[in-house]
Amino acid sequence: MGGVAPAFVQRNPGTIEVIGEGTATAPADRAIIDLGVVTEGTELQSVQAENAKIATEVIEALLGLGIPREKLQTQDYRIDTMYDFVDGKQVFRGYQVTNMLQVTVDQVAQTGAVVDTAVTSGANSVTSIRLTTSQPALYEHQALSNAVRDAAQRAITVAQTLGVVISSVPLEVQQLPRASGPMPMFKAVSFAADSVATPIEAGTLTVNSSVRAKYVIVQA
Repeated sequence: MGGVAPAFVQRNPGTIEVIGEGTATAPADRAIIDLGVVTEGTELQSVQAENAKIATEVIEALLGLGIPREKLQTQDYRIDTMYDFVDGKQVFRGYQVTNMLQVTVDQVAQTGAVVDTAVTSGANSVTSIRLTTSQPALYEHQALSNAVRDAAQRAITVAQTLGVVISSVPLEVQQLPRASGPMPMFKAVSFAADSVATPIEAGTLTVNSSVRAKYVIVQA
């Protein structure tokens, strides 16, 4: 049966084990955008050529916005054969060429303009916008430090409740795995070329960390 883990577990008379949790707030100062060009047709070479032409126009437009070339990376390029099923039979319909770029934007306020510029230039696939921080390690360490402090305070509370004294330094500290990093995902809502700029709100990110700490009872 599932359930919430207990705040502490006394595994033997000589130790007290606790779970500490900590968080840190990080500014969302970086956006990672997945966008690209999808073309279809019955002649593979012409479909590839059309895709390459549009993708080049998209890249040139993004470079014109001041996005460094090293911030543009091919994420996926593939050619798929498409079929229809007519009367239970597979009938060739054509080819689909997909060219996806990953664009890293270091000025979140520019994200909407990047999306709109790409769409205006021919991009017809925008799969995700992920907001994150440019310094993940800094905030992960802050959250971890807060988790260790929380574990220490929990251990003291348990010890005082039980009427015992514990060591000031834990016998063992183990960082517990977390599900994911500080990178929430948002789907863009409107990419019409004649619309107002696509709004992207940066906000803040919450980084979580947890530890398991074991303290020795030095005086019962």
